[in-house]
Parts: sequence; structure tokens; C-alpha cells
Amino acid sequence: MKRLTAIIALAAAAAACSSPKTGDVPVYLDPARSVEERVADALPRLTTEEKVALTHAQSKFSSRGVPRLGIPEVWCTDGPHGIRPEVLWDEWDQAGWTNDSCTAFPALSCLAATWDRDMALLFGRSIGQEARYRKKDILLGPGVNICRTPLNGRNFEYMGEDPFLAGQMVVPYVTGVQENGVAACVKHFAVNNQEVRRTATSSNLDDRTLYEIYLPAFEAAVRKGGAWAIMGSYNLYNGQFNCHNKRLLLDILKGEWGFDGVVVSDWGGCRDDDEAIVNGLDMEFGTWTNGLTGAASDGYGNYHLANPYLQRLADGRATTKELDDKATRVLRTIFRTSMASEPHFGSFNSPEHYAAARKIAAAGTVLLQNNGVLPLRVPDGGKLVVIGENAVKKMVVGGGSSSLKTNYEIAPLEALQEAFPGANVVWERGYVGDTSTSYNKVDTGQDLSESRSASQLLADALKAVEGADAVVFIGGLNKSEGQDNEGTDRSDTILPYGQGEVIEAIAAAVPSLVVVNISGSPVSMPWAPKVGAIVQGWYGGSETGHALADVLTGAVNPSGKLPFTLPAALSDGPLKTERQYPGIREEGKEWWQEYYDEGVFVGYRWYDTKGIPVCFPFGHGLSYTTFEYAAEKLSKAAAACSGSYPVASDALDKVVASVSLSVKNTGSVDGAEVVQLYVAPPAGGVERPAKELRGFEKVFVEAGKAASVSIDVPVRAFTRFDEASHSWVVDPGEWKVLVGSSSADIRWEGTINVK
Repeated sequence: MKRLTAIIALAAAAAACSSPKTGDVPVYLDPARSVEERVADALPRLTTEEKVALTHAQSKFSSRGVPRLGIPEVWCTDGPHGIRPEVLWDEWDQAGWTNDSCTAFPALSCLAATWDRDMALLFGRSIGQEARYRKKDILLGPGVNICRTPLNGRNFEYMGEDPFLAGQMVVPYVTGVQENGVAACVKHFAVNNQEVRRTATSSNLDDRTLYEIYLPAFEAAVRKGGAWAIMGSYNLYNGQFNCHNKRLLLDILKGEWGFDGVVVSDWGGCRDDDEAIVNGLDMEFGTWTNGLTGAASDGYGNYHLANPYLQRLADGRATTKELDDKATRVLRTIFRTSMASEPHFGSFNSPEHYAAARKIAAAGTVLLQNNGVLPLRVPDGGKLVVIGENAVKKMVVGGGSSSLKTNYEIAPLEALQEAFPGANVVWERGYVGDTSTSYNKVDTGQDLSESRSASQLLADALKAVEGADAVVFIGGLNKSEGQDNEGTDRSDTILPYGQGEVIEAIAAAVPSLVVVNISGSPVSMPWAPKVGAIVQGWYGGSETGHALADVLTGAVNPSGKLPFTLPAALSDGPLKTERQYPGIREEGKEWWQEYYDEGVFVGYRWYDTKGIPVCFPFGHGLSYTTFEYAAEKLSKAAAACSGSYPVASDALDKVVASVSLSVKNTGSVDGAEVVQLYVAPPAGGVERPAKELRGFEKVFVEAGKAASVSIDVPVRAFTRFDEASHSWVVDPGEWKVLVGSSSADIRWEGTINVK
């Protein structure tokens, strides 16, 4: 109804306004004019009260427009994996709509595992179409925070442990979303790498670590993806809350990067009246008055950017300079989205979207280990035994703000029954994990109650596998508290609910056991040598079961690669002290303090540099075929041989080398390979990781044939951030360029001498 009111007001607004016009239409209403022309015309028409109203929420997910001028409200929706069901105006409870069941797309950890920019573009376009159909202007996603610890409850919403990979995947996602007149709101800015005490912990780190690890994906989204919105995070950075952190929002985001979009607070992330006004926050959203505790449902006037803002403007404590900038950015967002010059209508729950979800989920599935067991072969009349709660548990519901409501969700067991219609497909639970089936009053309709004891469940599973042609265990994590879940972190990397013991017991009886791990975060697999095959699955959305069955049966040749390291044990990782994680209390400081003492040594940068063995390395992933790298060539431009110290910002992306090679499919099955390029620094000097990802290409190769691959290497690939000069610098010496199938499987290397 409020949208309708705004649309009806357009005619009155056009008649009432008398500023510069094109014919009888005010400039701000003329779709033929540029966004900046429309903003410049609209801004002076607004009263101070109307400008302030643009900057804060009027409901859970909307901010007020300017009805007098026919300027509509801004409507947000949670992503980043699907369009959240409608909630009540002032409540988190469901609004009771019957037509808001969306297409659930795979979690972003799965998208990152595709290592495929085309998949990211398909994802962005598809979810952008769904958002536009539902008349949403800002999609709250994607998330690109780095997997600093495998315990982070929201790792499943992010794109792995490497800033280059995340940066390459976020750009097409953002592009695809915004093609539909929907703003992608990249989150959570920044260094937001844990859920425990997320609203009360200061992330303290040096500039080198910040710029090399935790900012690059955000910078790529802004500078290369042209993101229209950024969401601040709950935590503090170096002692100041991030939703109004001067260094992050003004100095870096809007200063160094030239961001011209809106900065949106996380819900309740704004914590101070004065800082919210002057430190770069543009739109404040939250839960009740302060976002963290309850209040009357008319509390929006008490938001930091509401009545307190008006009071400061009235008594001179605030000026209109910041207000005009905020209003300009909100108007720019409106003219880019709901009032865009080109109308967008979107589509919802289309066959194309379900097909996209299935394709992306299958492309991200990672074959970790295969001793000739996969693909599955079960004859008609044969017996396939499926064990594990995650074979049947629906995962779209739950996990926090990314919880969705869908028309359907295909579970793995259902899909395997479809794949082998002539076989006897038997399911045994094996263990009890999470029996909950609802979140925020959305229910899957399942009954996961269980009366059997753990010993009886295992006994029944062992009995079921007798005489089986194939046995598949489907377990892992889920989206309940203490798992992959917003607001909580995990306690360890081992599989919960005693799954490790169940796997070992079944593997003792069936050495050809196939283990499928469903998770959005790294897990340890000490039982790996005892099983026949291991598949890393994900929260795949509506089509998760079909996608997994496609890979297990060989209908799709797996091509996913790990976007993070699977450690042998949590204790092997770089976070060794409470000071590093989850933080400590210090005398005289109000908030918990967390120190990034590991610096740039995150994920494989830590394990490779320290020589620590892992279960499976970053970038690892097998196929049902094999690939041979041949005829490698490193072409070096003259500029690569003259050290530039420091490097001018406009020279960072200048290509100084190119690696060309041939990838031959030496097997009997068509497949895709991800060719990965790393650089290794010269010996001596500033301590640096043993190698860092600096390029990749995914290439499809038919069986018995070869394909050419070329990867450009820019100046940026050889740089590190120097705090003293606040610039990117190149260290002279002999650099290695490494090409391989994972961070641990290097097939070729060349050298570049920087003098």
C-alpha cells in the first residue's frame, strides 16, 4: 500500500514542482536525465525533516521516502542466498504472506568453491531478478569477510580464506545483481571475522594486515564491481564501532576508494549519535530503538539518525554538510533502483532460477578423495545404503538472517532415490544431530524426532550395510546454534554428534564407504585414510539434493575447489591465544579486545609457510578425469624487470607478465579444471607468506583434447602494503611464478627478476 501511495504521488509531484524542467516534467522525475542531474534537482526540494527521514528506518526493512515529491521508500531484504520472507512492519515474526517463498540459492561458500566467475554472474543475475520482482531496492549481500578462523559461525555466508579469490568472485555477483536495478550491499565492512561477542569486540590489527587480507575483496566490489551499497559491521575496528568508523568509512571507503553509494548500518550496529552523523553512516536500520534491545514499536524516532539528529541540527551541534551528503547518496540509490531510467520487473521462482541453483551447487561440489569408488554404480535390483541425518534434514531454514522460505527443497536422499529408481535405496540415521525444523516461524514440516539410543542407531546402520552395493554417509554440520549459524561460533573443527566414531565404525565394515560432508565451514577429517571417497558438499539451496546426486552419479563431473583449508586439527591453525581469538578483557577498556597477531598469515598462508600438514589444502579438488599441464610459457614485459618502490596506485593493475599453458584432459570423461597461479617472494627482507594466489582460470576440456589457458600477472601480484609510506611496494629479487591445481599441487614454475 505504501508503494502504491508513492506511485500515485508522482502525478501530483510533477504538477506541483516548478524547478528546472524538461517540458512539464521536473528533472528528478525525468528518466531521460542522468542520475546525477536528477539528484541535483531533487536535493534542494527537500526540507531538513525530509532529508533526515531518508537516513533512518521507518520499519524493520524500509526507510521513508518523500511522498510529497513522489520519491518512494527504500526497501531492503536479507540475502545473500535468497530473498527473505516478509516480516511484520515492526516485528521479526513472519507477515503470513503465501507468495513469498523464494528460490534458495547455494551458500556463498559453495559459490566460492566453483572458482568460476560465470557462476558468480549467473548467481547475481538470478537473485537480483528475484529481489526486483519482490520490489526490493537493496539486497543485503554478498558477504566477503575472510575465513580467519574455521570456527566463525558465518563462514558459510562468505567466500573463503583468500582475498583474491573473494575479490574475483564478488565482482560478477555485484554486477549481476545491479543489472536488475537492485543495489548489492556488500557486507560486513570490515574485519568482522567471528560471531561470539560480535557487538562488543574490537578487532585490532596493523595496516599491512588490513590492506592485504581484509580489504581487497571490499575494494574490488567497490572499484571494479561498482557496488551501490556497503553494510557496516557490528564489531569495532581499533576501538571505534564500524558502522560509524571514521578510518574505514571516510578515510578508506569514501576517501581512497571514491565510493559514491550508501553506507547502511547492520541492524542495530549504530551506537553513537554524534559519530553516526559525522563518520560516514548514511542509513540506519535496526531492531527497535537501538538495535540490540527491546523498545516500543514506535521507536524509530529515537534512532541515532532520527530525532537526535534533528535536535543537533536545530541547536547547531550538527551542520547540513553531512546531511546533504547522506541525502544525496540515498537519492542516488533510489534513482539507480526503484526510479531507474530503465524499468526492471524481475522474475520469481522461475524454472531458470531453479536450474541456476542446481548448476551452481553442482559446480561448487568438491571431490576431495576418490579411491575408484565414485561415481556410484548401483545396478537395478541392487542395494544403496544412505546413512546420516543430513541426507534428509532440510537446511534452507535456519542459520540466522539468511534463513529462507522456499516452495521446495530437494534432500539428498530423495535425489538419490530418483537417480536409482530400480535400486533398493535404504536410509539409516546413524546419529542424532539437530531435531529442530523451524526458524522465525518458518517450518520445514519435517519430523526429526528420534527415540533410539546412539548405540542402537549405530547398530542399525551396521546391519543395514550388509550386502550393500554402495554405502554413502551424508553428515557434517547444520545451521543450529554452535554450528554454521549467525550469532554463535563453533567450538572445534571435528564433526559434532559423534559422527567421527560412526564413520570409522562403518568404514571398518565397508572400506569403500563414501563420505559426504555438508558444511559451510572447514572441518577436520582424521578418518579420511579409512574411507573410499570424500565429497565436500554445501548448503545448496532448493536444488541441493539434485546437485549432490548429479556429482555422486557422474551426471556432472566435479570441478569444485576448496575456498579454504581443511586443517588436520584446530590447534594447527594460526590462532593460538585468547588474545587472538575470541578476545580478552583489558583494564580501562570498555570492550573486548582481539588482536590479529598472526598478521597476514591466514589460512594456507599460515600452513604453507610454516610447513604444517593439513587434511586437504586450499584450492584442492579432484575430477573423474585427469589433467596434464604442458607447454608452459612465461612472457615477461620489460617493466617487470625494473623495480618500482613504491608503486603508483594507477600502475598496480598494469600487466607485467603472462603465463600461457596447455591443459590436456588425459582421461575418458569431459571435465573442467581450475588452473591456479601463485607467486612466491624472494628470500630475505620483510616476512611474507610462502606463496599467494594471484590468478586463476577455469577451463572446460573434452576428453582426450587440450585447451589453452593464459593468465595475466599484474604489478599488484608482487606487492605488499608498506605502513610507513602508506603505499603498495615491490621488493626486488627473484620471484617465482607457480602454476598448479591447488596450493599444494604445483605443476610448473618460472621466475621473474625484479631489480
